[in-house]
Amino acid sequence: MRDGFIRLAAASPALRVADCAFNAQQIADAARMAAQDGAHVLATPELGITGYSCGDLFQQPTLLDAAEAGLRAICEATASLPLLLVVGLPLRHRGKLYNCAAILSEGHVLGLVPKSHPANHGSFQELRLFSPAFGGIERFETGFLRGVPIGTQLLFRCDEQPALIVAAEVCKDLWVPAPPSIFHAVAGATVIVNLSANNETIGMANRRRELVRSHSARLICAYLYAESGPDESTTDGVFAGHNMVAENGALLAEAKPFGPQYTTADIDLGRIAHDRLYDTAFPDAGGEGYLTIGFSLPLRETALAKPPSQSPFVTQNPAKLAEHCETILNIQAAGLRKRLQHVGQNVAVLGISGGLDSTLALLATARAFQAMGQPAANILAVTLPGFGTTGRTQANAEKLCQLLGATLLTIDIRDTVLSHFDAIGHSESQHDEVFENAQARMRTLTLMDLANQKNGMMVGTGDLSELALGWATYNGDHMSMYGVNAGIPKTLIRKVVAHEAAQKPELQAVLQDILDTPVSPELLPAKDGEIAQQTEDIVGPYLLHDFFLYYTLRWAFTPRKVFRLAKLAFAGTYDTATLWKWMDVFYRRFFAQQYKRSCLADGPAVGRVSLSPRGAWHMPSDASAAVWLAELAEIKKQLA
Repeated sequence: MRDGFIRLAAASPALRVADCAFNAQQIADAARMAAQDGAHVLATPELGITGYSCGDLFQQPTLLDAAEAGLRAICEATASLPLLLVVGLPLRHRGKLYNCAAILSEGHVLGLVPKSHPANHGSFQELRLFSPAFGGIERFETGFLRGVPIGTQLLFRCDEQPALIVAAEVCKDLWVPAPPSIFHAVAGATVIVNLSANNETIGMANRRRELVRSHSARLICAYLYAESGPDESTTDGVFAGHNMVAENGALLAEAKPFGPQYTTADIDLGRIAHDRLYDTAFPDAGGEGYLTIGFSLPLRETALAKPPSQSPFVTQNPAKLAEHCETILNIQAAGLRKRLQHVGQNVAVLGISGGLDSTLALLATARAFQAMGQPAANILAVTLPGFGTTGRTQANAEKLCQLLGATLLTIDIRDTVLSHFDAIGHSESQHDEVFENAQARMRTLTLMDLANQKNGMMVGTGDLSELALGWATYNGDHMSMYGVNAGIPKTLIRKVVAHEAAQKPELQAVLQDILDTPVSPELLPAKDGEIAQQTEDIVGPYLLHDFFLYYTLRWAFTPRKVFRLAKLAFAGTYDTATLWKWMDVFYRRFFAQQYKRSCLADGPAVGRVSLSPRGAWHMPSDASAAVWLAELAEIKKQLA
């Protein structure tokens, strides 16, 4: 539960229709298993104490009495479990019968939520038996449930983790135009539990899956769905135990139909809270008309069942990754095409180094010119060898330009830079910041002047990771007339270039060698013809910095939470001291280099994380990092 991590579980226990004692025992066993798994919330199916398929037996007091006895037995059997348990049963209240979800904690029934929309179509004839939920909140009047609140407007909030607010709806409630969960989420619920008995037919699993996933996205919540298992099957209906956990539009875990009938997943309340805070269109009803009931869970650290990906910007699904890469290239090309057409130009000028960033910029530019119906020869690709340029990168740059049909121009900047050193009184043997930045600025000056000369536009190549770290020379490679890579992190750029290599066999060899080349600005003299200056040795691995960037900007996580996730993701790859070292570098550089981002050229956003000063990221150029660094210092003390 620390850091907002909560484990949700859904189970379809073994069942005998109308055997409440047996079913209660199976539900209690499932609760014990879920508690052993570290689950904080467990959902079980609709009418799970009796079975959904009882038909007119629901009119028998004998069955209804047994259901209440079963509920009491579950309370007693699970009283010591650190778990919020949600079970289904029929209950009589004020002379009516309701299909209810009962919410249990520490051996007590906290509340009862009746189904708002009994299914009454096809083989479902619930209105013969059950009344729809009534308005408002009432109190149960009889038996061991006396005084327990019953109604649809109930929220259950954890005392130790107030961001965990649970609400319930029952099966068909999800499928109607305005599900009760809409109002639950607006009232503050972060986890919606659905107890269901949805029978299996062709195509139903996909429809059910998309409904759960999309509903969690729309409500910015976690959605926990528990469905009746095969033991419920009878007569014309077959049930399959399709259990799911979704969060913010992502299906985190699923017990597929006719599968294990138990699933669990870890959700992050921090993500839900962040997106609701960020999306000012998400309404706040203040919980009017709702009753909030507290419950207690031990405050313990959730041992995440699945470590986070080392590359959170990159999907691990190969098909989706290919789709994302195509989308990114199309976004880049469309943005550049629009800008060129708007200013009435059909020439693009860009510097080509034989590195990853300029390679992607050239690939995107070539796609833009193809879409414009303009010849690739209108792309002026310029290599600008300096003191650190190696034969390998120069050859790759030239070969790529030739294969794409771009016009290739080589301008050696060394003599011009030496003349500049002479003018300002700087020694060429002094390999300092001036030595490096003079080359970067000379390259930008040359490219911009060529763009003016050719009545064209200079296309920038800098990427999102470099912008985050400020790893760019101010008014050098930091500046352009349109930055096609500005919204793409380095880890994702690798994937896009690799995607193009796989799609275009004629480019595969040169693109693969570019991918294998160490990342470098090549501003320091080469050693024996090899790159002497490797970026990741200086500022740290981009794999780590992209990880820090994603969780800091996309979710606004604290340094402590980012560090915890990094330890899990990079266990066996980087030790904790190394993680702390580069995380400290990330925060220091991120805050110190904002002034470079405050005056960026336009460039297309491709994802939720962007550093554009015009929309996605507004930050004072002189903001202090003191609070973040203080938290990092506390982490270092704990490591010691």
